Amino acid sequence: MDTLTPPQVRSRRLALAVLCAGALMVILDQTVVNVALPAVQADLGFSASSLAWVVNAYVIAFAGLLLLAGRLGDLFGARRVFLFGLALFTAASVWCGVSSGPAMLVAARFVQGAGGAAASAVILGMIVTLFPQPRDRAKAIGAFSFVQAAGGSLGSLAGGVITQAVSWHWIFFVNVPIGLAAMGLAVRLLERDPRADRRRGADLSGALLVTTALMVGVYAVVEVADFGWVSAHTLGFGALSLLLLAAFLVRQGKAAEPLLPLGTFRSRTVSGVNLVQILLIGAMFGFQYLAVLYLRQVLGLDASETGLSMVPIAVVIAAVSLGMSARLNVRFGELAVLLTGLGLIVVSFGWLTFLPARGAFAADFLPASLLIGLGFGLAMPALMGLGMSGTKADEAGLVSGLFTTSQQVGGALGLAALAVLAATRTTSLSATGEDRPSALTGGYHLAFATSAVLVLLAAGIAVAILRNPRTARS
Repeated sequence: MDTLTPPQVRSRRLALAVLCAGALMVILDQTVVNVALPAVQADLGFSASSLAWVVNAYVIAFAGLLLLAGRLGDLFGARRVFLFGLALFTAASVWCGVSSGPAMLVAARFVQGAGGAAASAVILGMIVTLFPQPRDRAKAIGAFSFVQAAGGSLGSLAGGVITQAVSWHWIFFVNVPIGLAAMGLAVRLLERDPRADRRRGADLSGALLVTTALMVGVYAVVEVADFGWVSAHTLGFGALSLLLLAAFLVRQGKAAEPLLPLGTFRSRTVSGVNLVQILLIGAMFGFQYLAVLYLRQVLGLDASETGLSMVPIAVVIAAVSLGMSARLNVRFGELAVLLTGLGLIVVSFGWLTFLPARGAFAADFLPASLLIGLGFGLAMPALMGLGMSGTKADEAGLVSGLFTTSQQVGGALGLAALAVLAATRTTSLSATGEDRPSALTGGYHLAFATSAVLVLLAAGIAVAILRNPRTARS
């Protein structure tokens, strides 16, 4: 066990703070835009259908490039990739803020998503490298998990406040001082990666195939709301994505320096954790979206009140992930804590299936949302700890990028599926004569019940594949 001096401990903690600040900036930008969309539409003249591309352009670039960025971090240095991502993200934020038309903003958002992917993909791997001891690593992952989980809620709040107080342009401009400060501190605090080897190939053919496959797949998913699941558009692009992915896997079996060594998936931990995460994050992304709709369209809260209503969830996640999760993971093991958290989330979604159409925030929504925060605050750090356990140093970026990719893919799939389920159910109830609040709430009930099933399935996979953590880590 290595013994660190107080300055070394302080330096590592500051490095963790820089990594978390970079992650928070990227995560906030995924949600801060949502509240500002009406103002963006009115100012720049977006049509109702094209407005979604302010979000979609970012999501497609972000999800599509994560795996490539993670592998490039292993090949050329995680610090270099992180700094490049921060620089690109910050520059693109300026571009977004000065945009004067729809095409300009959508293009800037795509570049911003690319920068976010480069910065985000390597963070978890860098944290694992910084904190090799189990107890210290558990605390660091707890802090990073809090940033990821709470960032969405804080983004909704910040978007409403900034848009109302100044203008939508400043939801992008605020990234500039944060990005510049993070880059300056990262240069000083993050050690250069001695394993970076420029002579190794990056498998450009494989990179092109998997990046295109992911982008096409995410595009098909985010357009489901407009075209439907069984439309020629969705099925066609979905089939193209699968064909490109199959070609990528064939390429990885033949490449001298594969982007994603197929042996990675022989690890029970890597395969199991990513499957669990896709289901869990899919359910949670759906919850964030549908909860806001319930608060706005059924309970009648305005944008600021809705943002404030999501803050208690962030507070609970902070208290659990920062104050409890590390100790619980070390004492009881990540798998036991993960299953406890998943169980609480299942109970929470079951509660939400009985939300009344004419309810009250404090009595009906708040208790279930706090229970979800407790469950997620327990589950996510444990899942991250399992996912990165036993990872080799020269594959930390790859596994980190894969972990973050499954988050984005799971979120996109879950959000699209649950939103369509809720909308379809609402339309059906409206056709039978239900009033609008009752029809909307009935749609949310179906989506929340489906979310409970998804999380229950995630728990089953965890028990089946990760039932013996030591075996799973081999």
